[in-house]
Amino acid sequence: MTAPKPAILAVDDEADMRQTYKSILQNKYKVTTASSGKDAVKIIQAEAISLVLLDIRMPGQDGIETLKQIKAQDPETEVIMVSASKDIASAVEAMKLGAFDYVTKPFDVKELLILIEKVLEKISLVKENLYLKDSLAQATTYCDLIGQTPQMQNLFQTIEKVAPTDSTVLIHGESGTGKELVARAIHKKSQRADQPFIALNCAAIPENLFESELFGHERGSFTGALERKLGKFELADGGSLFLDEIGCMPPGVQARLLRVLQDNMIERVGGGKPFQVDVRVVAATNLEMKEAIANKKFREDLYYRLNVLRMHLPPLRERKGDIALLLRSFLDKFNKDLKKSIKGFDPTAIELLTNYNWPGNVREL
Repeated sequence: MTAPKPAILAVDDEADMRQTYKSILQNKYKVTTASSGKDAVKIIQAEAISLVLLDIRMPGQDGIETLKQIKAQDPETEVIMVSASKDIASAVEAMKLGAFDYVTKPFDVKELLILIEKVLEKISLVKENLYLKDSLAQATTYCDLIGQTPQMQNLFQTIEKVAPTDSTVLIHGESGTGKELVARAIHKKSQRADQPFIALNCAAIPENLFESELFGHERGSFTGALERKLGKFELADGGSLFLDEIGCMPPGVQARLLRVLQDNMIERVGGGKPFQVDVRVVAATNLEMKEAIANKKFREDLYYRLNVLRMHLPPLRERKGDIALLLRSFLDKFNKDLKKSIKGFDPTAIELLTNYNWPGNVREL
């Protein structure tokens, strides 16, 4: 099915100008014209108009007054003012009243068309965001994440926007807030969803084994290396690599990771020839990275490579409205896993759990 053409209303008291608008716009857009501000307002009341091209100087009701009425009726209706060169002050006033932009007569047709596309792109993005909010508004679960509070709904929307890009992501949040779940959600919603998701906890790897874990090693490259081992980057090739507790990464490994992010090339420990990998890196930390940089514990250039897209996970104490929902979810899970039939929680227990501060966040719950 062909998408309907965007509807544009051209308002000008001169018949020649109305005909000009029709001739340059009607192939791509649905064009309606009006000869006065009052007629324009009536048309907008009766029809769905995406964009209004509004002349400033018209007899009777001028463009400024018409703009006020349009915006009072529907603040989302976009308006481009059309002015004579001597009406610049009025055009600026119109923009303060909510007009998107203005053009001066005689206008360049190509410039007008570019401006129209810019406006329509903005309208499309606004509609897309509204649809996204509506579709997620009632969601309490999203890729194994659970929440109905505004903080979690905002998080779901952010994941939806971030996932389709291929940029590196840095997730910041306290321990137990669900950083790996968020990383998995980003992967599931990305174009790499059918490729591997590999996780590595940087705080759990001894420093002398870190490079081997991340980049792999060749047989005989060090004592105990009895066979070739593939590193996490190779295992994640084509997919996503989640580096948890990135702030615990040793300085020497930070330098190698930076080169990988710059070149998409890795080299196994004991290997002589670098080779290319295609991996999206999602990193997470519970540290204040700016402080780690100031204390020379983390490379500033690596931080900016990782921090292309940043996400913050709220602690449980800041989204207590989700606690009852989480309790229900955990109860259902453990009833199923342990073959129990516990029906629920005493209201006093729920109140006590809700009032508790949860320093360990969802993991503690």
